[in-house]
Amino acid sequence: MIWNPEHECMDKAALQKLQFARLKNLVERVYTNVPFYRDTLDKMGVKPSDIRSLADIAKLPFTTKDDLRDTYPYGLLAVPQSEIVEIHMSSGTTGTPVVDAYTRRDMDDWSEGMARTLSGAGATRNDTIQNAYGYGLFTGGLGSHYGSQRIGATVIPASSGNTEKQLMLIRDFKTSIITCTPSYALYLAERARELGIDPTALGVRSGCFGAEPWSENMRKEIEKAWGLKAYDIYGLTEITGPGVAFECEAQCGMHVNEDLWYPEIIDPATGAVLPEGEKGELVITTITKEGTPLLRYRTRDITFIMKEVCGCGRTTRRIHRLFGRTDDLLIIRGVNVFPSQIEHTLIEIQGVDPNYLIIVDRSAQTHLDEAELHVEVNPEAFSDETKDMEALRNRIEAVMKSKLGINLKVKLVEPKSIERSIGKAKRVIDKRSL
Repeated sequence: MIWNPEHECMDKAALQKLQFARLKNLVERVYTNVPFYRDTLDKMGVKPSDIRSLADIAKLPFTTKDDLRDTYPYGLLAVPQSEIVEIHMSSGTTGTPVVDAYTRRDMDDWSEGMARTLSGAGATRNDTIQNAYGYGLFTGGLGSHYGSQRIGATVIPASSGNTEKQLMLIRDFKTSIITCTPSYALYLAERARELGIDPTALGVRSGCFGAEPWSENMRKEIEKAWGLKAYDIYGLTEITGPGVAFECEAQCGMHVNEDLWYPEIIDPATGAVLPEGEKGELVITTITKEGTPLLRYRTRDITFIMKEVCGCGRTTRRIHRLFGRTDDLLIIRGVNVFPSQIEHTLIEIQGVDPNYLIIVDRSAQTHLDEAELHVEVNPEAFSDETKDMEALRNRIEAVMKSKLGINLKVKLVEPKSIERSIGKAKRVIDKRSL
Protein backbone atom coordinates (compact mmCIF):
# COMPACT_ATOMS: atom_id res chain seq x y z
CA MET A 1 0.00 0.00 0.00
CA ILE A 2 1.29 3.49 -0.91
CA TRP A 3 0.46 6.00 1.81
CA ASN A 4 1.30 9.23 -0.04
CA PRO A 5 1.18 8.75 -3.83
CA GLU A 6 1.71 12.49 -4.44
CA HIS A 7 5.24 12.41 -3.01
CA GLU A 8 6.16 8.71 -3.17
CA CYS A 9 5.29 8.47 -6.88
CA MET A 10 6.38 11.97 -7.91
CA ASP A 11 7.82 12.57 -11.37
CA LYS A 12 11.62 12.62 -11.13
CA ALA A 13 11.98 16.14 -12.55
CA ALA A 14 9.31 17.49 -10.19
CA LEU A 15 10.94 15.73 -7.22
CA GLN A 16 14.36 17.18 -8.04
CA LYS A 17 12.84 20.66 -8.36
CA LEU A 18 11.26 20.25 -4.92
CA GLN A 19 14.49 18.90 -3.43
CA PHE A 20 16.50 21.83 -4.78
CA ALA A 21 14.05 24.39 -3.44
CA ARG A 22 14.17 22.76 -0.02
CA LEU A 23 17.96 22.42 -0.08
CA LYS A 24 18.45 26.09 -0.96
CA ASN A 25 16.06 27.12 1.80
CA LEU A 26 17.88 24.87 4.26
CA VAL A 27 21.30 26.34 3.48
CA GLU A 28 19.96 29.88 3.90
CA ARG A 29 18.35 28.97 7.23
CA VAL A 30 21.39 27.30 8.78
CA TYR A 31 23.71 30.06 7.52
CA THR A 32 21.50 32.67 9.15
CA ASN A 33 20.54 30.83 12.34
CA VAL A 34 23.30 28.32 13.23
CA PRO A 35 26.71 29.85 14.06
CA PHE A 36 28.40 26.45 13.72
CA TYR A 37 27.35 26.14 10.08
CA ARG A 38 27.90 29.84 9.28
CA ASP A 39 31.48 29.64 10.57
CA THR A 40 32.12 26.38 8.72
CA LEU A 41 30.72 27.68 5.43
CA ASP A 42 32.64 30.94 5.75
CA LYS A 43 35.90 29.03 6.27
CA MET A 44 35.14 27.04 3.11
CA GLY A 45 34.30 30.23 1.20
CA VAL A 46 30.77 29.01 0.47
CA LYS A 47 27.70 31.28 0.59
CA PRO A 48 24.03 30.26 0.25
CA SER A 49 24.00 31.99 -3.15
CA ASP A 50 26.58 29.44 -4.38
CA ILE A 51 23.95 26.68 -4.24
CA ARG A 52 22.43 26.92 -7.71
CA SER A 53 21.57 23.27 -8.37
CA LEU A 54 21.20 19.95 -6.56
CA ALA A 55 24.70 19.00 -7.68
CA ASP A 56 26.04 21.96 -5.67
CA ILE A 57 25.29 20.00 -2.51
CA ALA A 58 28.83 18.65 -2.97
CA LYS A 59 30.11 22.15 -2.09
CA LEU A 60 28.62 21.88 1.40
CA PRO A 61 30.50 20.55 4.44
CA PHE A 62 29.92 17.15 5.98
CA THR A 63 28.50 16.91 9.48
CA THR A 64 29.72 14.15 11.79
CA LYS A 65 28.61 12.68 15.08
CA ASP A 66 31.55 14.44 16.73
CA ASP A 67 30.12 17.77 15.54
CA LEU A 68 26.84 16.93 17.27
CA ARG A 69 28.64 15.98 20.47
CA ASP A 70 30.81 19.10 20.40
CA THR A 71 27.73 21.34 20.09
CA TYR A 72 25.69 19.53 22.78
CA PRO A 73 23.00 20.27 23.76
CA TYR A 74 21.59 23.10 21.63
CA GLY A 75 24.50 24.25 19.46
CA LEU A 76 22.84 23.18 16.20
CA LEU A 77 19.42 24.60 17.01
CA ALA A 78 18.07 26.60 14.05
CA VAL A 79 14.94 27.98 15.72
CA PRO A 80 14.18 29.57 19.08
CA GLN A 81 14.01 26.99 21.87
CA SER A 82 10.37 27.98 22.42
CA GLU A 83 9.50 26.34 19.08
CA ILE A 84 10.89 22.94 20.16
CA VAL A 85 8.13 20.53 21.19
CA GLU A 86 10.13 17.31 21.71
CA ILE A 87 13.69 16.16 22.35
CA HIS A 88 15.29 12.81 21.58
CA MET A 89 18.87 11.68 21.91
CA SER A 90 21.17 8.73 21.58
CA SER A 91 21.96 6.55 24.57
CA GLY A 92 25.31 8.25 25.03
CA THR A 93 27.02 5.04 26.18
CA THR A 94 30.21 5.96 24.33
CA GLY A 95 30.35 9.63 25.33
CA THR A 96 28.28 12.79 25.12
CA PRO A 97 24.86 11.99 23.63
CA VAL A 98 23.68 13.48 20.34
CA VAL A 99 20.49 15.53 20.45
CA ASP A 100 17.63 15.76 17.97
CA ALA A 101 15.20 18.62 18.63
CA TYR A 102 11.83 18.69 16.86
CA THR A 103 9.45 21.49 15.99
CA ARG A 104 5.78 20.77 15.35
CA ARG A 105 6.57 20.58 11.62
CA ASP A 106 9.41 18.13 12.29
CA MET A 107 7.04 15.91 14.25
CA ASP A 108 4.64 15.97 11.33
CA ASP A 109 7.38 14.93 8.88
CA TRP A 110 8.53 12.16 11.24
CA SER A 111 4.99 10.80 11.53
CA GLU A 112 4.63 11.02 7.76
CA GLY A 113 7.85 9.06 7.16
CA MET A 114 6.75 6.32 9.54
CA ALA A 115 3.24 6.22 8.05
CA ARG A 116 4.85 5.48 4.67
CA THR A 117 7.12 2.90 6.32
CA LEU A 118 4.29 0.99 7.97
CA SER A 119 2.15 1.22 4.84
CA GLY A 120 5.03 -0.28 2.88
CA ALA A 121 4.69 -3.34 5.13
CA GLY A 122 0.97 -3.52 4.34
CA ALA A 123 -0.34 -1.75 7.45
CA THR A 124 -3.76 -0.07 7.32
CA ARG A 125 -6.18 1.44 9.81
CA ASN A 126 -7.63 -2.04 10.26
CA ASP A 127 -4.41 -3.42 11.76
CA THR A 128 -3.34 -3.82 15.37
CA ILE A 129 0.33 -2.85 15.59
CA GLN A 130 2.28 -4.02 18.62
CA ASN A 131 5.19 -1.66 19.12
CA ALA A 132 7.99 -3.40 21.00
CA TYR A 133 10.65 -0.77 20.37
CA GLY A 134 11.76 1.05 23.49
CA TYR A 135 9.92 4.24 24.37
CA GLY A 136 11.66 7.28 25.82
CA LEU A 137 14.64 9.23 24.52
CA PHE A 138 15.33 6.43 22.00
CA THR A 139 13.48 7.31 18.78
CA GLY A 140 12.34 3.80 17.84
CA GLY A 141 9.33 3.50 20.11
CA LEU A 142 7.71 6.89 19.67
CA GLY A 143 8.54 7.05 15.96
CA SER A 144 6.67 3.81 15.29
CA HIS A 145 3.91 5.00 17.62
CA TYR A 146 3.38 8.27 15.76
CA GLY A 147 3.37 6.50 12.40
CA SER A 148 0.80 3.95 13.61
CA GLN A 149 -1.45 6.75 14.81
CA ARG A 150 -0.98 8.61 11.51
CA ILE A 151 -2.43 5.75 9.48
CA GLY A 152 -5.21 5.21 12.02
CA ALA A 153 -4.14 1.73 13.15
CA THR A 154 -4.68 0.42 16.67
CA VAL A 155 -1.31 0.70 18.41
CA ILE A 156 -0.28 -1.29 21.46
CA PRO A 157 2.58 0.67 23.11
CA ALA A 158 4.18 -2.44 24.60
CA SER A 159 7.71 -0.96 24.59
CA SER A 160 10.68 -3.33 24.95
CA GLY A 161 11.05 -6.19 27.41
CA ASN A 162 8.48 -8.06 29.51
CA THR A 163 8.53 -10.84 26.95
CA GLU A 164 5.83 -13.05 28.46
CA LYS A 165 3.43 -10.11 28.51
CA GLN A 166 4.34 -9.29 24.91
CA LEU A 167 3.21 -12.79 23.91
CA MET A 168 0.02 -12.43 25.94
CA LEU A 169 -0.77 -9.16 24.17
CA ILE A 170 -0.13 -10.67 20.75
CA ARG A 171 -2.50 -13.52 21.55
CA ASP A 172 -5.27 -11.57 23.31
CA PHE A 173 -5.40 -8.51 21.07
CA LYS A 174 -4.71 -10.44 17.85
CA THR A 175 -1.69 -8.37 16.90
CA SER A 176 -1.29 -8.38 13.12
CA ILE A 177 1.93 -6.34 12.79
CA ILE A 178 4.87 -6.16 15.19
CA THR A 179 7.68 -3.61 15.33
CA CYS A 180 10.94 -4.34 17.18
CA THR A 181 14.60 -5.14 16.62
CA PRO A 182 15.21 -8.30 14.56
CA SER A 183 17.15 -9.95 17.39
CA TYR A 184 14.22 -9.39 19.75
CA ALA A 185 11.81 -10.88 17.20
CA LEU A 186 13.82 -14.08 17.28
CA TYR A 187 13.97 -14.05 21.07
CA LEU A 188 10.19 -13.56 21.28
CA ALA A 189 9.70 -16.63 19.09
CA GLU A 190 12.20 -18.63 21.13
CA ARG A 191 10.47 -17.73 24.39
CA ALA A 192 7.07 -18.53 22.92
CA ARG A 193 8.20 -22.06 22.04
CA GLU A 194 9.60 -22.50 25.56
CA LEU A 195 6.13 -21.65 26.89
CA GLY A 196 4.47 -24.14 24.56
CA ILE A 197 3.19 -21.47 22.17
CA ASP A 198 3.53 -21.86 18.41
CA PRO A 199 4.45 -18.36 17.12
CA THR A 200 3.15 -19.19 13.65
CA ALA A 201 -0.31 -19.80 15.11
CA LEU A 202 -0.55 -16.31 16.65
CA GLY A 203 -1.55 -14.66 13.39
CA VAL A 204 1.12 -11.94 13.12
CA ARG A 205 1.14 -11.04 9.42
CA SER A 206 4.18 -8.83 9.08
CA GLY A 207 6.88 -7.07 11.05
CA CYS A 208 8.96 -3.90 10.68
CA PHE A 209 12.44 -4.58 11.99
CA GLY A 210 15.39 -2.22 12.32
CA ALA A 211 17.70 -0.35 14.72
CA GLU A 212 20.51 -2.90 14.23
CA PRO A 213 22.23 -4.54 11.26
CA TRP A 214 20.70 -7.86 10.18
CA SER A 215 21.29 -10.19 7.28
CA GLU A 216 19.04 -11.67 4.62
CA ASN A 217 19.42 -15.07 6.25
CA MET A 218 18.26 -13.63 9.56
CA ARG A 219 15.17 -12.37 7.75
CA LYS A 220 14.46 -15.94 6.65
CA GLU A 221 14.87 -17.17 10.22
CA ILE A 222 12.38 -14.60 11.52
CA GLU A 223 9.88 -15.36 8.78
CA LYS A 224 10.16 -19.07 9.43
CA ALA A 225 9.81 -18.62 13.20
CA TRP A 226 6.71 -16.43 12.96
CA GLY A 227 5.16 -17.25 9.61
CA LEU A 228 5.18 -13.54 8.78
CA LYS A 229 6.75 -11.26 6.18
CA ALA A 230 9.73 -9.38 7.65
CA TYR A 231 10.41 -5.84 6.41
CA ASP A 232 13.64 -3.91 6.79
CA ILE A 233 13.32 -0.28 7.91
CA TYR A 234 15.93 2.42 8.36
CA GLY A 235 16.44 5.56 10.39
CA LEU A 236 18.77 7.09 12.92
CA THR A 237 18.40 9.47 15.83
CA GLU A 238 20.57 12.16 14.31
CA ILE A 239 18.30 12.50 11.26
CA THR A 240 14.87 12.01 12.84
CA GLY A 241 14.56 8.39 13.93
CA PRO A 242 12.89 5.53 12.04
CA GLY A 243 11.05 6.45 8.85
CA VAL A 244 13.96 7.61 6.69
CA ALA A 245 13.79 4.57 4.39
CA PHE A 246 11.76 1.36 4.19
CA GLU A 247 11.05 -1.76 2.18
CA CYS A 248 7.89 -2.10 0.14
CA GLU A 249 6.17 -5.36 -0.76
CA ALA A 250 8.80 -6.00 -3.46
CA GLN A 251 11.50 -6.16 -0.73
CA CYS A 252 14.21 -5.10 -3.14
CA GLY A 253 15.96 -2.29 -1.34
CA MET A 254 14.59 0.44 0.92
CA HIS A 255 12.78 3.47 -0.51
CA VAL A 256 14.22 6.71 0.84
CA ASN A 257 11.64 9.38 1.69
CA GLU A 258 13.80 11.72 -0.33
CA ASP A 259 11.36 14.61 -0.42
CA LEU A 260 12.22 14.88 3.30
CA TRP A 261 15.76 13.49 3.52
CA TYR A 262 18.22 13.75 0.62
CA PRO A 263 20.63 10.80 0.20
CA GLU A 264 24.15 10.63 -1.24
CA ILE A 265 26.77 7.88 -1.35
CA ILE A 266 30.38 8.89 -0.79
CA ASP A 267 33.76 7.23 -0.67
CA PRO A 268 34.31 6.97 3.11
CA ALA A 269 38.04 7.54 2.68
CA THR A 270 38.03 10.55 0.34
CA GLY A 271 34.54 12.03 0.74
CA ALA A 272 34.04 12.01 -3.03
CA VAL A 273 30.44 11.53 -4.22
CA LEU A 274 29.99 8.12 -5.87
CA PRO A 275 27.62 7.39 -8.76
CA GLU A 276 24.47 5.35 -8.27
CA GLY A 277 25.25 1.66 -7.98
CA GLU A 278 28.62 2.07 -6.26
CA LYS A 279 28.92 0.99 -2.64
CA GLY A 280 30.02 3.53 -0.07
CA GLU A 281 28.94 5.53 2.97
CA LEU A 282 25.41 6.91 3.13
CA VAL A 283 25.19 10.67 3.67
CA ILE A 284 21.86 12.37 4.43
CA THR A 285 20.80 16.01 4.35
CA THR A 286 17.65 16.90 6.28
CA ILE A 287 16.12 19.20 3.65
CA THR A 288 12.93 19.99 5.61
CA LYS A 289 14.17 19.81 9.20
CA GLU A 290 13.57 22.93 11.30
CA GLY A 291 14.77 22.11 14.84
CA THR A 292 18.25 20.65 14.34
CA PRO A 293 18.80 20.47 10.58
CA LEU A 294 21.93 18.73 9.32
CA LEU A 295 23.99 19.28 6.19
CA ARG A 296 25.38 16.09 4.66
CA TYR A 297 25.40 13.98 7.80
CA ARG A 298 27.81 11.04 7.58
CA THR A 299 25.79 8.08 8.82
CA ARG A 300 28.74 5.62 8.71
CA ASP A 301 26.33 3.09 7.17
CA ILE A 302 27.59 1.24 4.10
CA THR A 303 25.17 0.73 1.19
CA PHE A 304 24.53 1.84 -2.39
CA ILE A 305 21.73 3.52 -4.31
CA MET A 306 19.94 1.07 -6.56
CA LYS A 307 19.48 2.01 -10.21
CA GLU A 308 16.55 -0.22 -11.10
CA VAL A 309 12.98 1.09 -11.05
CA CYS A 310 10.84 -0.59 -8.41
CA GLY A 311 7.72 -2.42 -9.53
CA CYS A 312 5.65 -1.10 -6.63
CA GLY A 313 4.96 2.22 -8.34
CA ARG A 314 7.08 4.39 -6.05
CA THR A 315 9.62 6.57 -7.85
CA THR A 316 11.79 7.41 -4.84
CA ARG A 317 15.32 6.07 -4.94
CA ARG A 318 16.17 2.96 -2.96
CA ILE A 319 19.20 1.99 -0.93
CA HIS A 320 20.38 -1.61 -0.65
CA ARG A 321 19.99 -3.17 2.79
CA LEU A 322 22.97 -2.15 4.90
CA PHE A 323 26.22 -4.08 4.64
CA GLY A 324 27.44 -2.71 7.97
CA ARG A 325 28.93 0.46 9.41
CA THR A 326 32.34 1.95 8.87
CA ASP A 327 32.81 1.90 12.64
CA ASP A 328 31.67 -1.75 12.85
CA LEU A 329 34.12 -2.91 10.20
CA LEU A 330 36.45 -5.54 11.59
CA ILE A 331 39.89 -5.85 10.06
CA ILE A 332 41.20 -9.27 10.96
CA ARG A 333 44.79 -9.70 9.81
CA GLY A 334 44.17 -7.48 6.80
CA VAL A 335 40.78 -8.92 5.83
CA ASN A 336 37.79 -6.56 6.03
CA VAL A 337 34.60 -8.12 7.32
CA PHE A 338 31.33 -6.86 8.80
CA PRO A 339 29.54 -8.75 11.59
CA SER A 340 26.48 -9.00 9.33
CA GLN A 341 28.56 -11.02 6.83
CA ILE A 342 29.51 -13.46 9.58
CA GLU A 343 25.86 -13.70 10.62
CA HIS A 344 24.71 -14.32 7.05
CA THR A 345 27.23 -17.14 6.63
CA LEU A 346 26.58 -18.62 10.06
CA ILE A 347 22.83 -19.00 9.60
CA GLU A 348 23.40 -21.19 6.56
CA ILE A 349 25.18 -23.79 8.69
CA GLN A 350 22.93 -26.52 10.01
CA GLY A 351 23.13 -27.20 13.72
CA VAL A 352 23.68 -23.66 15.03
CA ASP A 353 21.31 -20.92 16.14
CA PRO A 354 21.53 -17.26 14.99
CA ASN A 355 22.95 -16.18 18.34
CA TYR A 356 26.65 -15.39 18.31
CA LEU A 357 29.33 -13.17 19.77
CA ILE A 358 32.58 -12.03 18.17
CA ILE A 359 35.47 -11.30 20.52
CA VAL A 360 38.41 -9.48 18.93
CA ASP A 361 41.76 -9.11 20.68
CA ARG A 362 45.42 -8.59 19.85
CA SER A 363 47.99 -11.24 20.71
CA ALA A 364 50.58 -10.10 23.23
CA GLN A 365 53.10 -12.46 21.63
CA THR A 366 52.59 -11.81 17.91
CA HIS A 367 50.83 -8.43 18.10
CA LEU A 368 48.42 -9.74 15.46
CA ASP A 369 44.65 -9.45 15.61
CA GLU A 370 42.79 -12.55 16.70
CA ALA A 371 39.05 -13.16 16.55
CA GLU A 372 37.04 -15.77 18.41
CA LEU A 373 33.49 -16.56 17.37
CA HIS A 374 31.17 -17.88 20.07
CA VAL A 375 28.29 -19.77 18.48
CA GLU A 376 25.23 -21.29 20.11
CA VAL A 377 24.54 -24.88 19.12
CA ASN A 378 20.82 -25.49 18.73
CA PRO A 379 19.22 -28.04 21.09
CA GLU A 380 18.71 -30.62 18.33
CA ALA A 381 22.38 -30.64 17.38
CA PHE A 382 23.87 -30.29 20.86
CA SER A 383 25.70 -33.44 21.89
CA ASP A 384 27.79 -34.77 24.73
CA GLU A 385 29.94 -36.51 22.13
CA THR A 386 33.17 -34.56 21.77
CA LYS A 387 33.73 -35.79 18.22
CA ASP A 388 30.34 -34.46 17.09
CA MET A 389 30.99 -31.01 18.48
CA GLU A 390 34.52 -31.00 17.10
CA ALA A 391 33.18 -31.84 13.63
CA LEU A 392 30.67 -28.98 13.84
CA ARG A 393 33.32 -26.55 15.04
CA ASN A 394 35.67 -27.54 12.20
CA ARG A 395 32.86 -27.15 9.69
CA ILE A 396 32.10 -23.60 10.86
CA GLU A 397 35.75 -22.59 10.74
CA ALA A 398 36.11 -24.04 7.24
CA VAL A 399 33.01 -22.23 5.95
CA MET A 400 34.18 -18.90 7.38
CA LYS A 401 37.57 -19.36 5.75
CA SER A 402 36.06 -20.40 2.44
CA LYS A 403 33.34 -17.75 2.14
CA LEU A 404 34.82 -14.77 3.98
CA GLY A 405 38.55 -15.44 3.80
CA ILE A 406 39.10 -15.08 7.54
CA ASN A 407 40.53 -17.41 10.14
CA LEU A 408 38.20 -17.46 13.11
CA LYS A 409 38.68 -19.53 16.21
CA VAL A 410 35.23 -20.97 16.88
CA LYS A 411 33.97 -21.78 20.35
CA LEU A 412 30.71 -23.72 20.55
CA VAL A 413 28.52 -22.83 23.50
CA GLU A 414 25.38 -24.36 24.94
CA PRO A 415 21.89 -23.37 23.74
CA LYS A 416 20.61 -20.08 25.24
CA SER A 417 23.95 -19.30 26.89
CA ILE A 418 24.63 -16.07 24.96
CA GLU A 419 22.88 -13.12 26.57
CA ARG A 420 19.66 -12.07 24.86
CA SER A 421 18.82 -8.42 24.28
CA ILE A 422 15.46 -6.68 24.35
CA GLY A 423 16.93 -3.85 22.32
CA LYS A 424 19.93 -3.71 20.04
CA ALA A 425 21.91 -6.94 20.15
CA LYS A 426 25.59 -6.68 21.10
CA ARG A 427 27.48 -8.83 18.62
CA VAL A 428 31.08 -7.65 18.97
CA ILE A 429 33.40 -7.20 21.93
CA ASP A 430 36.59 -5.53 20.74
CA LYS A 431 39.27 -5.76 23.41
CA ARG A 432 41.93 -4.14 21.26
CA SER A 433 41.04 -0.68 22.48
CA LEU A 434 40.78 -1.63 26.15
